[in-house]
Amino acid sequence: MKRFQKLFAAVALGSIGSASWFMGNSLIQDVRFARADDQVQASRQDLQKAQDLADVFRAVGKAVEPSVVSIEVTKTVKGAHPNQDFLRRFFNMPNNGNGNGNGNGGDGDNQQDQPDNTDPNPSGDLVEKGEGSGVIMDASDGYGYILTNNHVAGGASKMTVTLYNGDVIEDAKLMGADPKSDLAVVRIKADHLIPAKWGDSDTLEKGDWICAFGAPFDFVGSMTHGIVSALHRTHVGIIDNDFSYENFIQVDAPINPGNSGGPLVNLHGEVVGVNTAIASRTGGFQGIGFAIPSDQAHPIYDALKDKGKVTRGFLGVVIEDVTLNKDKAASAGYLGDNGVFVAGTEFNTPAIGKLDEGDVITAINGKPVATAADLRNQIAMSAPGTPVKLTVSRDGKEQTVTIKLGEQPDDMSAVASGERGRQNDQNSDSVTADSLGFRMSTLTDELATRFNLQDAKSGVVVTTVAHGSPAGMHVGDLITKIGRTDVTDAGSAADAIAKGDPSKGIAMHVTNQDGSHFLFVKTAQ
Repeated sequence: MKRFQKLFAAVALGSIGSASWFMGNSLIQDVRFARADDQVQASRQDLQKAQDLADVFRAVGKAVEPSVVSIEVTKTVKGAHPNQDFLRRFFNMPNNGNGNGNGNGGDGDNQQDQPDNTDPNPSGDLVEKGEGSGVIMDASDGYGYILTNNHVAGGASKMTVTLYNGDVIEDAKLMGADPKSDLAVVRIKADHLIPAKWGDSDTLEKGDWICAFGAPFDFVGSMTHGIVSALHRTHVGIIDNDFSYENFIQVDAPINPGNSGGPLVNLHGEVVGVNTAIASRTGGFQGIGFAIPSDQAHPIYDALKDKGKVTRGFLGVVIEDVTLNKDKAASAGYLGDNGVFVAGTEFNTPAIGKLDEGDVITAINGKPVATAADLRNQIAMSAPGTPVKLTVSRDGKEQTVTIKLGEQPDDMSAVASGERGRQNDQNSDSVTADSLGFRMSTLTDELATRFNLQDAKSGVVVTTVAHGSPAGMHVGDLITKIGRTDVTDAGSAADAIAKGDPSKGIAMHVTNQDGSHFLFVKTAQ
């Protein structure tokens, strides 16, 4: 009997344990289900928020699309290249001359829109046809004004604009183009146009949502979106000009051939940039696009629309990034990490007598400048005649230098080579020795006083020495003899240098406040 009671008790306990296990497992499953259901419901709520974001993109599209246009461009290049076979290969033209090109142009890393139809006409000139985009920024008195890229509209012999509703406007007029910024303004005659709204690109931050509009591959009315992936991109090499102004917004929104000139907008539907180019090894989008910021484009647009050209401020300095020349900056007493090193000043420019070689510019009008590109862009965006205050480190001491800006010459390459003013005056007092890395000017009373050369009677004064120059000269040196020729002015000095061979060496007699000596100038092999 006792044995049966024990067995019964064991069975009973086992049953209770099994029931408890079953009930516990069921409870766990119920809890897991409840949690999963809560997660689903929460996710559905989050998806409602995502739908709200989709609504934002839809609203942006509706706000901006009526202002976006497609531009078909015809350009005539006088005197086509004699090697027509080369041109056909480059533009992917068939031999019958119909020009069914694919628009990719070359295969460089930085791709812009290239002509998609290239054909020599009977006169031998080269006719290029291509498509780009633009955005209407003003509309009044029956006219609309379109902002686009210079590489789209610059040099066009004919332009046809297609509006968002399909209306085609023939004979659009180029109001002005600026190769240095790659911007242009086009005017069309039309009514009932809706202009876009300017935005402030200076408020953009990495990670901000943006949308790109245009007509890639001639698909009019296209819209893509992405984020700002970087700001203030320079040295990209997109604009084919040694004196261009690069300050790009980098985006990951798909930008393809045909998008150039279209607007980049924020989630308020405001234009914060102009789509300009893509970084690609294939000619198609590979994740990196570039746009000109609106804060740079807006004043250029106004100038091109009103005056047909851009007038820029001019300082007249040879500048370098401190980050790339820390040792040089340190030797001048500057130990900071950012700033702009003054490697030289151009003769007869606003910088003469105000800035010295070795100065480091750290701010303009109280706004820090970290790179040479920063300084160049800010000076260029200032009107000629504007006084600017530069914060300068000189011999390790900070000071403020106020300079009244001049007007940037149209031909900056002439300034860089020391040839400004010589094109119309062969007897100019200032010349250059490009291969030797210095510039010189006829001795004047002003220069004699400045460089303590009062006892000198004639010669040429070295006014600028490029960094790394093989000449071994210094600003303020007086050259009185080159080879066996006495030099009395800049013209005779230029002639004497031209007769020499820098690769073999040119002997020069040099005088400065420390004395006189012969200098054997030879370029690196």
